[in-house]
Amino acid sequence: MPRKKPTTIQIAIIINVVVLIGLIISGLWQQAANKEDVGVEAVEEKVVNIYSYRQPDLINPLLKRFTAETGIKTQVIFAKKGLLERIRIEGQAAPADIILTSDIGILHESADIAQVVLSPVLRARIPAPLRDGGNQWFGLSQRARIAFVSKARVADEALTYLELAQPRFRGRLCMRSGQHPYNIALFAAMLVHLGEADFRAWLAGIKNNLAQNPSGNDRAQVRNVYGGVCDIAIGNTYYMGKMLTNTKQPQQKRWADSVRLIFPAMPASTAREKKGKGGTHINISGMAMAKYAPHPKAALALMEYLVGNEAQQLYAQGNFEYPIVAGLAPAPLVASWGEMIPDTLAMADIAGSRKTASRIVDEINFNE
Repeated sequence: MPRKKPTTIQIAIIINVVVLIGLIISGLWQQAANKEDVGVEAVEEKVVNIYSYRQPDLINPLLKRFTAETGIKTQVIFAKKGLLERIRIEGQAAPADIILTSDIGILHESADIAQVVLSPVLRARIPAPLRDGGNQWFGLSQRARIAFVSKARVADEALTYLELAQPRFRGRLCMRSGQHPYNIALFAAMLVHLGEADFRAWLAGIKNNLAQNPSGNDRAQVRNVYGGVCDIAIGNTYYMGKMLTNTKQPQQKRWADSVRLIFPAMPASTAREKKGKGGTHINISGMAMAKYAPHPKAALALMEYLVGNEAQQLYAQGNFEYPIVAGLAPAPLVASWGEMIPDTLAMADIAGSRKTASRIVDEINFNE
């Protein structure tokens, strides 16, 4: 029986199916090629997208230098909060290449939206305690959380964090909310050093020594010392620089002039045995590469640029912080406050203890 010739419709269907299969195969091949060559494509685009928790006036000068030296443009989205949540919502379509943060807590929370970055430059330049062991986040600058003490009413030349909980300081301390990330990081570090039982007792001692319920920011605590509300304020080192150079609010210079800085020692730090005491608690600003970064090679170029000597000093000086790279000196004003010997506790250990520290803060009603 002779075969029937295919109709025009059947021929059209066959052609469409063949074309569709070809497109699918081509698309799969192109997708694979893109995955293998995404870095080349990214560098050709010469752009890196940054989601930043750090203030624009701090990072923009550095980004301009980076673009001038590399030809890679930068695009920045700045927000005080919510950037990690935004990246999670955006998913694979997220345009973010790099996340810049101001605190170890945010870095730690970025693990699910950050990718592993295997860079010999970053590993060589950044001390191990100040970067993630899994290579997902890296420190950029560091600052100490220290004691701003009244020049007129505090005779001590040195203090430990443990001593701040002693009865002799009853009613003489000021501090912002115990749940603020800066205090939670300090508390988490003490928790790691002391263990939970001793930490709880120490934190209760700090609470007993507060002159008033925690409120306001770090600068407000120094204002309280100036006004005689308390004798010792707990705050980050860089606020001293911000107050001393604040031309818009010159009264802040008077607050700063009324205090001097003491770098308290942690209970134990094997790295500082020669000093006979532990180092001072530090926190870091840092960076991570977004999990679905569309421009990974350009992003890596920026990350490695930011740990170069010049960039490190500019980045630290811009916020009165300390460079993350060993051997680099802080700005002269920062150096004038005295030697800062950092505690060597790993940032990852501090981050991992934050939830427990926060729970205990609530359990002892620290803010009430």
